[in-house]
Amino acid sequence: MQSETAETGASDHAPLISTRLLLVAAGLVLLLALASLAISYAGRIYGERLSLGGHSESREIVTITIGRDRLALPANAIRFEQQRIGGPAEQVDLYLLWPEMTGYEQGLRRRFDDLSQEQSLIFLQISQSTMSRDMSGRVDPIYAHLLSSTAERGPGGLSMRRFEPGTGYDGEALLTASHADGDDYAVRCLLPADAAQVTDGDCQRDIHVGEDLTVLYRFSSRMLGDWAAIDQAVRSYVSTRATPLPNETSHKMRPNPSTKGSS
Repeated sequence: MQSETAETGASDHAPLISTRLLLVAAGLVLLLALASLAISYAGRIYGERLSLGGHSESREIVTITIGRDRLALPANAIRFEQQRIGGPAEQVDLYLLWPEMTGYEQGLRRRFDDLSQEQSLIFLQISQSTMSRDMSGRVDPIYAHLLSSTAERGPGGLSMRRFEPGTGYDGEALLTASHADGDDYAVRCLLPADAAQVTDGDCQRDIHVGEDLTVLYRFSSRMLGDWAAIDQAVRSYVSTRATPLPNETSHKMRPNPSTKGSS
């Protein structure tokens, strides 16, 4: 009887929750708290990246080698995330505000994303030259045979001739002029009959820059009045960021995610 009373007394004074159970519970609470913090942090980082929509605000210089030229470009001017990696490449795609000639900024996001604002962008594709002549140099030997004989007056003092049907440039026109220094200028444009159908890149021109680079750049036909200033700005932007490689230097190029040629 005394033994049962002693056991009953000891049981009455035993803790309802053991120390081990308390430790397990505390560990679970800590794990849940850490998981919550991790989810919150990941969500914030993902949210920031989602809000950027592939853009980058970083002005860190990315050094990219294309052919015999080394380019030092700010990350926020490089259009595709996969190309914001230094090293040898086949090409790099840029987008720049006009007339600022600067890359992406959060405060100016609308000008990059809003379709009504896109005529303020210039798109550049920089690659190694594969043709001996740029667009201006191809006018007489190539384009002249494909154009209508009737010249029209284009915007910004440009002369415009339309490509004949069936030439592979249906719907396009070639606009030409001479720079103040006497150099020829030529740009191909797809000019819709309805002005509301004008896009952010319906005009394109390619030029040679640096040691061995071709710069294909596109802009809205609404900006044709600034053709001379745009051409000079694009040439200056790339040439001031390109330096020639030593002759003995060679690089294996990595493939790029976007490919567009010119003719």
